[in-house]
Amino acid sequence: MQHNLVLTAEHHFPFSGVNTEGKKVFLRDIWPTREELQAIERKFVIPAMFKEVYEKIEKGNESWNLLNAPNDILYTWNPQSTYIKSPPFFENLTLDLQPPKSIIDAYVLLNLGDSVTTDHISPAGNIARNSPAARYLTDQGLTPRQFNSYGSRRGNDAVMARGTFANIRLVNKFLNKQGPQTLHLPSGETVSEKSNVLYYYQH
Repeated sequence: MQHNLVLTAEHHFPFSGVNTEGKKVFLRDIWPTREELQAIERKFVIPAMFKEVYEKIEKGNESWNLLNAPNDILYTWNPQSTYIKSPPFFENLTLDLQPPKSIIDAYVLLNLGDSVTTDHISPAGNIARNSPAARYLTDQGLTPRQFNSYGSRRGNDAVMARGTFANIRLVNKFLNKQGPQTLHLPSGETVSEKSNVLYYYQH
């Protein structure tokens, strides 16, 4: 339980409780010393444990060992895969650091409140059939039963970019209702946030 507490460098705050004598017990009173931790490591974390595991790593799973895999040093991207795709930031990559570019005449995409979570920003749940990600996968020849979830397709930037802010419980204050939609500015038309991004990019 102590790991959930906020600590100062001196372990003075907060105190953990009160002992039988009515005195406050601080983390500094119960925190193990470096010597105590090292003694536990020497006793229980022994090299033989790791040696035993890694000696069997290529022998333990027959099905895994029978998989046909390339021997290339670099990963061989499969252009037909809808799960793993080479990300675009590898394209035209240079060793020289490129200077940042100014963002000019940008419009606000979403107006969100304080209760936004990482799952609102990049959901892991099922891909809705009427979503931009679903339309992309359909264009790749997949059926709705094959869409799977955003979490399973984290390795495909084309899916994840279309899934950004695609959580069905996202509340955009521009519209004051749940759903991955927003207003196109300045027209005021209600569109999916991905459609809006593409429109701004193309214009």
